[in-house]
Amino acid sequence: MRVATDIGGTFTDLVYVNEEGEIGVAKSHTTPPNFEKGVIDVIEKSGIDQTAIQTFIHGTTVIINALTERKGVKTGLITTKGFRYVLEIARGNRPDLFNVRYQKPIPFVERYLRQEVEERLNYKGEVLSSLNKERLKEIIQYFKEQEVEAIAVAYLHSYVNPVHEIETVNMVKELWPEVAVTASHEVTKEWREYERTSTTVLNSYVKPIAASYVNRLHNKLIEYETDSQNYIMQSNGGTTTFNSAKQTPINMVESGPVAGIYGAAVLGEILHEKNIIAFDIGGTTAKCSLINQGEVKVSTDYFIEKNERSAGYPIKVPVVDIVEIGNGGGSIAWIDGAGSLKVGPQSAGALPGPVAYGQGGTEPTTTDANLITGRLSPENFDYEVDLDKVKAAIKEKVADHFGMSVEDAALGIIRIANSNMLNALKLISVRKGHNPREFSLVAFGGGGSMHAPALAKELGVKKVIVPIASSVFSAWGMLMTDLRHDYIQTYIRRLNQLDPSELNKEWNSIETQALKQYQEEGVSEEDVLFTRFADIRYLGQEHTVKVPVPNGEWSEETISEVVERFGDLHEQHYTFKLEGTPTEIVNLHLTAFGKVLKPELKRLTSTSRDAQEAYKETRPVYFEGSGWVETKVYYRSLFGQGMKISGPAIVEEPSASTVIYPDQSLTVDEYGNLIIETGVE
Repeated sequence: MRVATDIGGTFTDLVYVNEEGEIGVAKSHTTPPNFEKGVIDVIEKSGIDQTAIQTFIHGTTVIINALTERKGVKTGLITTKGFRYVLEIARGNRPDLFNVRYQKPIPFVERYLRQEVEERLNYKGEVLSSLNKERLKEIIQYFKEQEVEAIAVAYLHSYVNPVHEIETVNMVKELWPEVAVTASHEVTKEWREYERTSTTVLNSYVKPIAASYVNRLHNKLIEYETDSQNYIMQSNGGTTTFNSAKQTPINMVESGPVAGIYGAAVLGEILHEKNIIAFDIGGTTAKCSLINQGEVKVSTDYFIEKNERSAGYPIKVPVVDIVEIGNGGGSIAWIDGAGSLKVGPQSAGALPGPVAYGQGGTEPTTTDANLITGRLSPENFDYEVDLDKVKAAIKEKVADHFGMSVEDAALGIIRIANSNMLNALKLISVRKGHNPREFSLVAFGGGGSMHAPALAKELGVKKVIVPIASSVFSAWGMLMTDLRHDYIQTYIRRLNQLDPSELNKEWNSIETQALKQYQEEGVSEEDVLFTRFADIRYLGQEHTVKVPVPNGEWSEETISEVVERFGDLHEQHYTFKLEGTPTEIVNLHLTAFGKVLKPELKRLTSTSRDAQEAYKETRPVYFEGSGWVETKVYYRSLFGQGMKISGPAIVEEPSASTVIYPDQSLTVDEYGNLIIETGVE
């Protein structure tokens, strides 16, 4: 049996598939700060035999939470003499150009904990000055006195030759084996001094936190007699072992969210939908990503806390390109200083949660608004819902301020939340030159199917797909993933002067490294699949284009083919190409997949097409422009293949609700997915 669990801000989700290919789901409340308890809770709630779990895959928000909440450990930085201030200097490109009060983000390591040591390599990796080991001993002793819990090591040009970083790590482990230590070459071999140092520091900052969490989870699984192969979801859309995750936890920074994006790509492939907008609404956030021609875009240009006013902190590891905003089911509605209604980014979270939960929440949320407008049913909550208390909260906090009815105030909360989500969807589609009419929207998460039909129509998307197990779809996506490691090596060479034999030697070296790592993880060589990319640019440019390149031995003809591919992709991205202009490789990028056996999507056995068999009730639902409309409600669990219904309608399942608007229609496909035609021409 394969089991996947995903920790969200409000709920912890579980999906399992047994030997017969049958899929089961469960959901329980997240239990901060002891998140592993929520994992065990949801396993118990699912009713599965824990001793039968063969493969366990886990997605977690522990790393991103530790970073954004500043709950990592006291960290020291050792760097090349003269580079102590690299974290403070950062980059000169300010996001808020005309803000005279702009301040750069405060480094995670304070100045007194940033120490320099004499050592130097040139850009080729040749040693100019050897490592001063006596000075290094002084620094280690100083960090002991300052009660540092983790050390980051980032030396100049170590991405080419890590010899001094290796010597430093060995000495730290010899003199102080208890402290966590990270060298920059262990997390990234890509150039950019500031970004590389920042990534190393953030990895060290969360390393003890991650190790403690993974160990607690592992011990809990053993305690419940679960003898499984254990994996953790990474930000690149693949999984890795528990041990690897403890060494480079920064690769888990978007562990949970990216699983749903990858799952949407897999579902799109099954349904022959190559162009997908993946849209995930959870309890705390809404996330979206664009999949073009079946390709999930992965980038190393990732930042945390970056917005229109803050430069944020760069993390140079492979992360699925994703836009995330603070708007989910638990997002709080509030009135700002100018008297305008806002929704999010503050969230009621799992505790106390929305007012409807009855766990002490007093602030109205998006979930409360959907309940008042009839989109959600009180009987589908885990708690007994006091509707009068929910109405009172919306009346006091929102309706009275604007002199409107509770229903109109609730609809206003939904409209503001939808507006925020629509802006995020535009960021990944329209503003990047994509026509939404050419894409289908896959909606998942607890609130995805409730908001997606309205958002898709406004964006211009013709079709919405609500997958089976939509509320726990991110966990389902984990079941469909392979093991994955990305190896990126800065390798600056002009293509018109490149010796193919030299390049082949470099590719072979990277592939050997990948095979060695998979061998240590128990994956045989025949189960490892390589995909190559090269970051290429025109000579004199700053930006690069990621170009898929051939596997195997390169020749002069291969180089010419790659240059031609680069020109076509550059034209696609930037609307022009420069024929005859010299080009250069900046980075070599190898993606190595460790193939694992994945479950097949099971087809529906029921072919009933009579919607009346799934009918539950008719209840009033408050729609914009129409007011209260008598709306038919259906049980999703009773849908058969080919069943069709027309809006207005609501389709309910235990942890999600799909809203079909008056001019929309729904069809059930052979796998049980809901296919919604939005009415867009």
